[in-house]
Order: sequence, then C-alpha cells, then structure tokens
Amino acid sequence: MMSLPFSFKYSAGPLFVAVCATIAFFFEPTSGNYLAYDRYAIQGLETWRLVTGNLVHTNGFHLLLNLAGLALLWALHKEHYRIGLFLKVFVWCCIGTSAGLYFYSPDLIWYAGLSGALHGLFAWGACMDIKEKVRSGWLLLLGLAIKVGYEQFDGSSAQVAALIDAKVAVDAHLFGACGGLIIFALMLLTARRR
Repeated sequence: MMSLPFSFKYSAGPLFVAVCATIAFFFEPTSGNYLAYDRYAIQGLETWRLVTGNLVHTNGFHLLLNLAGLALLWALHKEHYRIGLFLKVFVWCCIGTSAGLYFYSPDLIWYAGLSGALHGLFAWGACMDIKEKVRSGWLLLLGLAIKVGYEQFDGSSAQVAALIDAKVAVDAHLFGACGGLIIFALMLLTARRR
C-alpha cells in the first residue's frame, strides 16, 4: 500500500518550491518581467533568470498544472525528497533546462514554468528508484522517454497551449529530462569516488 511522505524532511522542498511559484504568480506581471527566462536579459548578465524563469507562470491554469505535477512527483518519489537534496536537484534541473534552451534553442526568446524542471525531477527520481531496485523506475524512465520523444516529433497539445495561454516549450521538457539524467549520473560518480 502506498503511503505519502508527509514528514517535514520529505515535503519541505516541494512545498518551498510551490510557495515560491505561488508568490511569484501573485506579483505578476512584475515577477514575469524580472524573473522569467529571457534570452536577451540573460545575455545582459541577468543570470538569475536561469533558475527563476522556472518559478513564474503565464496564468493560473499554468501554475495549477505545474503544481499538480509537483504534487504527483512528490507522492511518487517519496523518500528521495529530503529537503537539501531535493532543492539541489531542483536548482540544477532549472539550470539544466535553461542552459539547454539557451544553447540549443536559440529561437526561444522567452520561457516561464516549472515543466522543464519537473521533467528533470521525474528523470532523476526514476533513476533513484532504479538505484534503489524499485522496478517501476524503468517503466517511469521508458514512459518519460516516449513522452519527450513524441513531443519532439509531434509538438505539443494545442489544448494545453490554449489553456496556459502560451506555446508549450517541448524543448524545455527534453532539456529538463536530460538534465535530471546528467545530475543523477554525476551524483552517482561522486558517491562512488568517495
């Protein structure tokens, strides 16, 4: 039977991210102007946007969809979400998503939302499951690969784009997932060297 990790040490990280995203939403449009991923602003050395761009959203539906995704990941990966570890992985997933967009999607000028980082957390969590010998980790990783691959070939859902009032940045999902895999691999290598 599945039990949810209500302990503070497992829930504080996701809760902190949810609160930050919600606060940013209530300060729109100012927060979007100063925090969203903006290629030209980043070129002007506003590098904080590599992380904060993941915390702002285009509208309330966008925020709710991403918070629901965060809650599902929290329920799915349970004990992997100790606060310090979760926040490190989350920040690196944000940076990986934004760096991927910056270097490999030069046509994407503006981006907002948690979805790229959530794909990174999903990939990292699935790898952690595999490391802990939880067989469903392989299925989660396969499902993620199929979803991201499908989006790369077929694009995003028009219904979701209409709901969030923006084009879905499928490249952010790809770079976030790749970032999560890289973070896991680096953590594994570091742990083995110790």
